[in-house]
Amino acid sequence: MRILAIDTALESCAACISSDEAAEPLAQESLALQRGHAEALLPLVERVVARVEGGFSAIDRVAVTVGPGSYTGLRVGLAAARAVGLAAGVPVVGVTTLSALLAPLLASAEDFLGQGYLLGAAIDARHGHVYFQALSPDGGIVVPPALIPLAEAVQHVGAGPAALAGSGAPAVAAAVNAAGGRAVVPEGHTAPEIAWVASLGLVADPDHALPRPLYLRGPDAQPQDHARLPRR
Repeated sequence: MRILAIDTALESCAACISSDEAAEPLAQESLALQRGHAEALLPLVERVVARVEGGFSAIDRVAVTVGPGSYTGLRVGLAAARAVGLAAGVPVVGVTTLSALLAPLLASAEDFLGQGYLLGAAIDARHGHVYFQALSPDGGIVVPPALIPLAEAVQHVGAGPAALAGSGAPAVAAAVNAAGGRAVVPEGHTAPEIAWVASLGLVADPDHALPRPLYLRGPDAQPQDHARLPRR
């Protein structure tokens, strides 16, 4: 099976094509972007697909990050993934950014087994909050995906030991260590890797891993009731 994976949830625009018969992606490209995902994504996808024999016709599935992340970024990625899936007649599956961050920690879980390590993903949500999820080394859910204050994430980690990933991981780890606990952020694990999005997409169940946004936070904009005009 070949899968096209797309990620625009956070501060990158990335795509890759992977196969369940190959250990490494067949083609991939990633751009560091804070804005401009809508303009960059489709040309990037076309470049990645062009590097693989068979092009779009050789794709059996599409995976896309569904959040948590940027409202605009998520909409861009989901729209592109659904369009490719519809045009190619293949299923589209959703992968959370927290799962993509946790995947490499789980893959190296032998480094933490027997030592009681908590495996956590923390994405900086600003204003002193993080998107957070935590697992045991065997993959059991300790803390489900949630938007929580950074201090609460620190409480969940406790004294550790813990291995953390994501843009919010350094802040959580620093607070844990300052309190006398033990938390580490393995090198290279502060952002989701598109290859892991593809790997998770290959094993996802299309009936359950739906391509729907996982925001975890309501919109900042609120209707101005005091300025609403009466209906006629």
